Amino acid sequence: MESITEKENSRKGLLVQAGILAIAGVISRIIGLLYGSPLAAIIGDEGNGYYAAAYAIYTIVLLISSYSIPSAMSKIISSKLAVKEYRNAQKIFRCALIYVAVVGGAGSLFLFFGANILAAGRSATVLRFFAPTIFLFGFLGVLRGYFQAHRTMVPTSISQLIEQVFNAIVSISGALILTRMVGDAVEDKAKRAVYGAIGSALGTGSGVVVALIFMALVYRYNRPKIHKRLEKDTHEEMETSKIFRLIFMIVTPFILSTFVYNLSTSLNSTLFSRILLHVKNMDESYIAFEYGIFARKAMVITNLPIALASAAASAMIPEVSTTLAKGNKDEASATVSRVTRVILMISIPCAVGLFALAKPVMMILFPQRASLDEASYLLMFLAITVVFYSLSTVTNAVLQGIGRVNAPVINAVIALVLQSVLLVILLVYTNLQGFALCFVTIIYSLTMCLLNNMVMKQHLHIVNDFKKTYLFPTISSVVMGGVAFGIYKLFALIFGQFVGSEYFVNLFSTMVAVGVAVPVYFVVLIKSGGASEDDIKRFPKGTSIVGILKKIKIL
Repeated sequence: MESITEKENSRKGLLVQAGILAIAGVISRIIGLLYGSPLAAIIGDEGNGYYAAAYAIYTIVLLISSYSIPSAMSKIISSKLAVKEYRNAQKIFRCALIYVAVVGGAGSLFLFFGANILAAGRSATVLRFFAPTIFLFGFLGVLRGYFQAHRTMVPTSISQLIEQVFNAIVSISGALILTRMVGDAVEDKAKRAVYGAIGSALGTGSGVVVALIFMALVYRYNRPKIHKRLEKDTHEEMETSKIFRLIFMIVTPFILSTFVYNLSTSLNSTLFSRILLHVKNMDESYIAFEYGIFARKAMVITNLPIALASAAASAMIPEVSTTLAKGNKDEASATVSRVTRVILMISIPCAVGLFALAKPVMMILFPQRASLDEASYLLMFLAITVVFYSLSTVTNAVLQGIGRVNAPVINAVIALVLQSVLLVILLVYTNLQGFALCFVTIIYSLTMCLLNNMVMKQHLHIVNDFKKTYLFPTISSVVMGGVAFGIYKLFALIFGQFVGSEYFVNLFSTMVAVGVAVPVYFVVLIKSGGASEDDIKRFPKGTSIVGILKKIKIL
């Protein structure tokens, strides 16, 4: 029987591996955000709009055909490895490769030949260039799931970073080369935007190709060790038909849940483009311009703090699962309360910070003057979704942990129907355009958050201290936001006297504002009794933060 120490070491190992994957995810988001800036300068908001609309459809087809494979493969193969059925684990791996070849191939063909049905106007042209990536991603997913089943997230994490780096390099260079082929003539503006979007789509595919090569090399390196274990295994081999049934039965629930969670972006894009194009009879270039500002500027920026909060949740959720597995509901409820507090301590200041410094942040990342003001206002509106989506991450994980796996999916469907009805009404009867997308995104994230919370509280007795969980983080964040805005204005005035470039005045002023705002937040939060040392240690890199706070006498 496994000793307590071994179990504890195993749990710590899982926490470390989950942390590695979460950190890789955050770094990937940062890379994605950083390369989005030069890309936007090359292809413009219209090109961004065509790319975003095509990418939303590509994501849905990818989810159905290949994206759920790593999690599903990890679950199936790990169950066989746990009982040392190495030959069956290897056979499942080989069958999974056949499965993704068939399903991924069908997905690629569907995307290529059905592009005009799936996407509106010029976005359909861009969508076709995503088709080969659907086929290749399946193989990458199987390899990632295979190594995750062996309880090592390092190959997956490195491959994610490699994928994003090559995506960035090829997207920028591809967009630059293709837009230069068209030229700068005014009459070729739409064509230039489409070519730029195609360049970016090629970047997505190249990232997957390079990541796949890396994972294949990792597998080849480990193959002697794998075959050594196979030779010693004497377990009876599973039937191939049984394996395919098993893969289908495990993959299907993963597909349904991830499909529903991610359908909102794709549906918003489809409704937005088709209603404005066919009902309002608006120009296609203008529609792409508006959607590009929303999806590839404002939304991309809000995704980063959500990823940070998700990383914190990923690192702590195994603790919730462990206590639930032991049947200790009181301890699980207390853990959920602690996790919620930490998530809000991260997400509320992020949301307030984005609201207070929306234009300075937007000017640093996407300084295109034609859309700067609109993009900044959209970011201010979307800032609140950082809090709602971050809380949804926690509630989703908790509901899955207590066995209510269908509840988040049902809640997502309800939220999706509500936001879709509202979007149709707003687009048909108002001229809000991008702001309509912001409004329904807020409604969707809030609805998910509330519904998940209602179901969770039916099964766990969760008591959140109102002051420590909601009030103190909010007050501290508002003070921080006011200080950040004031410091920014002051230093913009000072730097403006000495620095000629408006961009660098903004950059330096924002850096000073953020540098002052962060310690101000922690001072107010800690001195008001809103956070203890143990709470801060639960942050990503929390021990390091505590060390810094102690050095500067805040803690």
